[in-house]
Amino acid sequence: MTEYSYQFLAIVIYMIIMLGIGWYAFRKTSSLTDYMLGGRGLGATVTALSAGAADMSGWLLMGLPGAIYLSGLVEAWIAIGLTIGAYLNWLLVAPRLRVYTQVSNNSITIPSYLDNRLRDNTKLLRIASGIIILVFFTFYVSSGMVSGGKFFESSFGMDYHTGLLFVSAVVVAYTLFGGFLAVSYTDVIQGLIMVVTLIAVPVFGIFLTGGFGATLDSIKEVNPDMLNLLPATATATGIISSVAWGLGYFGQPHIIVRFMAISSVKEVKSARRIGIGWMIFSLLGALSTAFVGVAYFQQQGIELKDPETVFIVLGQIIFHPFIAGVILAAILAAVMSTISSQLIVTSSALIEDIYKALFNKSASDKHYVFLGRMAVLFVSVFAAFVAWNPESTILGLVAFAWAGFGAAFGPIILLSLFWKKLTNYGALSGMVAGALVAFIWGRTPSLSGMLYEIVPGFIVCLVIAFIVSLVTYKKNADIEKEFDETQRILKEERN
Repeated sequence: MTEYSYQFLAIVIYMIIMLGIGWYAFRKTSSLTDYMLGGRGLGATVTALSAGAADMSGWLLMGLPGAIYLSGLVEAWIAIGLTIGAYLNWLLVAPRLRVYTQVSNNSITIPSYLDNRLRDNTKLLRIASGIIILVFFTFYVSSGMVSGGKFFESSFGMDYHTGLLFVSAVVVAYTLFGGFLAVSYTDVIQGLIMVVTLIAVPVFGIFLTGGFGATLDSIKEVNPDMLNLLPATATATGIISSVAWGLGYFGQPHIIVRFMAISSVKEVKSARRIGIGWMIFSLLGALSTAFVGVAYFQQQGIELKDPETVFIVLGQIIFHPFIAGVILAAILAAVMSTISSQLIVTSSALIEDIYKALFNKSASDKHYVFLGRMAVLFVSVFAAFVAWNPESTILGLVAFAWAGFGAAFGPIILLSLFWKKLTNYGALSGMVAGALVAFIWGRTPSLSGMLYEIVPGFIVCLVIAFIVSLVTYKKNADIEKEFDETQRILKEERN
C-alpha cells in the first residue's frame, strides 16, 4: 500500500465509525426532546468532551499551532482567555441553566428558554434569537464545509467539490438521523482523537529535535522572544482583545446547550473537571506542537511554506502512514464535530423557535422530529450551496459569529440566571444592541484594530438590558416562583 492509501484507509475507518454511532443514536431517538437534547440524559464525560469538541474546530489543530509557529507565545493569550472563559462558563452557567431550563416549561433550546423564563407573550424575543442563530450558524456550517473540502484537496489531491460533498454527506447523515445523541456521542470519539494526537505529536517529535534542551536552544536561535508571553511588541489592548475571547463562551448556543442536556447538577462538577482538563491538555499539545515544529525545521534548514500545516507535516514525518492518517482524522474530527453541533442547534432554532412560534400548531413528537430532520437537510443544502465556491464564502463571519453570539446572548444568559428583574424588553433590546455594536465595530477597521468587538458589544448589551429592565420591570409571581424554585433545586442537588 502507498502512503496515501494508508492515510485514506484511516479516514474511511473513522467515517464508518461516525456513521455507526449515528445509526445507534437513531435507534434511541423517539421524541423531540431526544432529538434536540438527548433526553437530558448525558453523563459527565459525554457532556464534557462533547462541549469541548463542539467548541474547538480546526483552529485548535491548525490555526493556533500556525499562529504560535509564526509569532511565539504571545499568541497564547487567546488560549488563556478561552480557558478562563470555559471554566467560568462551567462554574456559573452550567448548573443553573440545567435546572432553570427544566423548571421553566422544560425548555429545550436557548430561545425557548428565554421566552419561557421572561414570559414574552409577544414571541419577539424567541423569534429574534432564533433568526440570529439560523442566519449566523448557516454561514458557520458552510465555512466548516469549505474546511472539509480544502482538507481533502490539500491532503489527498482530491477535487475540492468531491471532498466537500464527502464530508457533508457523512456529517449530515449522522446528524440528520441520530440528532443530538449522535452529535454528542461522535463528539466524544472526536474529542479523544484530538487530544491524543495533540499530545502524541510533540511528545514523539521532541526525540527528533534532540530533547528538551536542544529544542529550546533551536527555538531561541529562530527568535529569542518566541518563548516570551509579554514581548516588547505586545500591547495592552492586544492582550485584552485576546483574553476577551473568553467572554464569548456565555453566549455560544452550540456549547451551552450541552449544559441543558446533562443528566443532573451533580454531574456538572465532574464534567467541568473533565472538560477543562481536556481543554488544557489539548491547548498545551497545540502550543508544544508549534514549538517542536519551529525547532525541527530550524535544525533541518527547511522552510515550512504554510505554518498552519505544522501539525500535519510533523505527524507525517514522525509516524507510520496509517497513524498519520489518524492524525488527519483528528483535523477532520475537529471540523465535523463543530459542523454537526451547529447543524443540530440551527435545526432546533428553525423548528422549535421559529416554526412553532409563528404557526403555533400542535402536533406529535414524531411530526416535529421529522421536521427537525428536514431542517438539518435544508440548512445543509443551503450551506453547501454557499460553500460550493470557496471564494464566495464569507469566512469573516466565523470570527464575527463568535463575537456576535457572545455579545448578543452572553449578558442575557447571565442576567436571566442571576437576576430576577430581567424583562423580555430588556433582553430583546440588549440582544439587538449587542449584536449591532459587535457588527459595526467589527466592520470598522479603525475600531476593530484597536479592540476586539466582543468587548464593546458585551458591555453595551449588559448595560442596555439592565437599564431597560429596570424601566419595564413589573413583578410577576410566576417568574419569582420559578427563580426561587431553581435556587432551591440547586441547593438540594449540590448537597
